[in-house]
Amino acid sequence: MSQFVTQFGSLNNYQKGYIEIINDNPKHYVFSNVFDVASGSKPYEKVAVAVNLEYVIEAIRAEGVSGWMAASHDEFCIVMDGEVEVEFVKLDAPESVVSADKEGTVAVAGEPIGKRMGSIVLKHGHQAMLPKGAAYRFKSQKPSVMIQQTIIGDLTVQKWADICFN
Repeated sequence: MSQFVTQFGSLNNYQKGYIEIINDNPKHYVFSNVFDVASGSKPYEKVAVAVNLEYVIEAIRAEGVSGWMAASHDEFCIVMDGEVEVEFVKLDAPESVVSADKEGTVAVAGEPIGKRMGSIVLKHGHQAMLPKGAAYRFKSQKPSVMIQQTIIGDLTVQKWADICFN
């Protein structure tokens, strides 16, 4: 029996993954390397790396301060490398920022109107809920990597040819 060792990567130290040939239907598997994707991404570009029905996992390079964002549904993020602060504002009128039938993350124009809810500092492996009805933005002092689960939307960037075949 083969022994596998889990090796955690980082933005500065990762090995681009590869596909191992298996005796099964490849449609049952998804592969991507979030560190490789984030290393070639712009700050806060939300690049799809896995899709399951309408849900998507996006690799995000956190660097500097993002714009404000919101969604009509709950989202969550996990920091894979580095440290990221998430600031929250409870929106006074969420439907004026994002309609209830709009899917995926949307950019909030200007400063969100509402009560500040505080912030969370996330480090390697920490997860945060990004609740519907709230605006959020990310801050990172140095390049970091996150993944975010949401629904495919206007801000989702799909680069499948670049990330799957290079």
